[in-house]
Amino acid sequence: MHPIEVLLVEDDPGDVLMTKEAFEEHKLGNRLHVVSDGVEALRFLRREGEYADAPRPHLVLLDLNLPRKDGREVLEEVKNDEELAHIPVVVLTTSEAEEDVLRSYRLHANAYVPKPVDFEQFIKVVRQIDDFFVTVVRLPQG
Repeated sequence: MHPIEVLLVEDDPGDVLMTKEAFEEHKLGNRLHVVSDGVEALRFLRREGEYADAPRPHLVLLDLNLPRKDGREVLEEVKNDEELAHIPVVVLTTSEAEEDVLRSYRLHANAYVPKPVDFEQFIKVVRQIDDFFVTVVRLPQG
């Protein structure tokens, strides 16, 4: 099994740390890359500038509330870009607003997962996402 390249788009250092810990604690079969805003996410995905040699992610974990360009805009741009549209995007956010859920799915998010505030629950959720996308589904390569 090849490692899965995962792009985490998250501006909260605590959530980044918890996600990294979830990946490390359970020795998940993937590589985590982190950017902290929507502009950087698109640059990473499009391999622009300092990200010219970045791997193409197999999965994106996307927060909605981001600086510079929010997650909704990132999701819309990714799903409207022929080169990127095939990459599964899981919205992983604190927002439980029905309008955010509906809009995310209208923009073709592959899943919408509310972030638990409890550390153990957060770890469990990240592990379930990983289990599903690494062991259950077949992801496109490249």
